[in-house]
Amino acid sequence: MTATLDDKPRHPEKAHKPDQPVRRGKPDWLRVRAPTSPEYAATRKIMRDNKLITVCEEAACPNVGECWAKGHATMMIMGDTCTRACAFCNVRTGMPGPLDTLEPFNVAAAVQKLGLAHVVVTSVDRDDLADGGAAHFASVISAVRDKNPSTSIEVLTPDFLRKTGAIACVVAARPDVYNHNLETVPRLYLSVRPGARYFSSLRLLQQVKEFDPAMFTKSGIMVGLGESREEVLQVMDDLRAADVDFLTIGQYLQPTAKHHPIERFVTPDEFAALAASAYAKGFLMVSSTPLTRSSYHAGDDFERLRAARLAQLGR
Repeated sequence: MTATLDDKPRHPEKAHKPDQPVRRGKPDWLRVRAPTSPEYAATRKIMRDNKLITVCEEAACPNVGECWAKGHATMMIMGDTCTRACAFCNVRTGMPGPLDTLEPFNVAAAVQKLGLAHVVVTSVDRDDLADGGAAHFASVISAVRDKNPSTSIEVLTPDFLRKTGAIACVVAARPDVYNHNLETVPRLYLSVRPGARYFSSLRLLQQVKEFDPAMFTKSGIMVGLGESREEVLQVMDDLRAADVDFLTIGQYLQPTAKHHPIERFVTPDEFAALAASAYAKGFLMVSSTPLTRSSYHAGDDFERLRAARLAQLGR
């Protein structure tokens, strides 16, 4: 009998690793309802009908019930298998298949069916591709724009490490927001994000502004991985030095016992204090709550981000 994708280990590179301690029982501020609404089911059907993958499901996002009930879904392009093996991420790892040439049109059709005013498009890492998938991102942006001219587009891209010309290719397609997450503080990269480089990711965000100074840039980190407040504040300073507009900060949640352990649950008051510090450092927009994720309330946040830019220019 031929093995299916579901028969294979989701994270084969972690199988031999010892189990990490798993914190049982989430604090009240992290508890969410199971997704059961008819609207959630309708969004799920549109995703299936268009053969699309969402990071909402693949990364086991706690907000999937709320977002899908509103018809908001984050499209994950270029397959469901990532070439990296980050210690925090629940996306399947391994060798991906070929790109789906119809995917840009399927994403555009789904955006139209959902009636999205703002769409977030992300992807797995594709180190196997010469350009890391940059041209595919550009094709998706173009297809969505053609079919949904009034929809604003936000991309959350990989780091395109050692992929010359990839960042410029995506910027040239003119998304409204370019997001790339730093994920954590530099000290923790080796254990949390071993396939990436902190200063390379920081440089990516800086280059986006160099290619197009008017483009909104965005980045996010998780807390609860063992970082100190001082380290988080330093990341804020680094991002502001790269002229990043929008910062997201959310609580890390451990997908399985094979993933990086949660060091602690950060309280809502601490998140509010981090937001105040970020605004004081000059970010136009900050989302800092336990349940914050890169695309959580992204459409509403984009409108606030745009209003903040206009107010800044007015001053």
